[in-house]
Amino acid sequence: MSEHDDNDEEAFAEQTLIQAIENQLEADNPPAAKAVYNKLTLVGYPREEILELMALVLAHEIDAMLRDDRPFDGAWYEQALRALPDLPEQG
Repeated sequence: MSEHDDNDEEAFAEQTLIQAIENQLEADNPPAAKAVYNKLTLVGYPREEILELMALVLAHEIDAMLRDDRPFDGAWYEQALRALPDLPEQG
């Protein structure tokens, strides 16, 4: 695989995660997503940066699910969202 393909895949993954965050905000599910989005907006973060931060949290949880072969941990996800702009520790 070429470096170009890796960059395309990474961009696709990032866009997919950001779309998932936008869907969560639109559906207000989990409610923490909209609360965190509003909090970060109030303290001056631009929309794109907020979505990227939230997508990083979602990616972290998806990686943990795959690594540990376990279901999605909604409680951890909401707690990690509420901790933004601090990102979770890499495990």
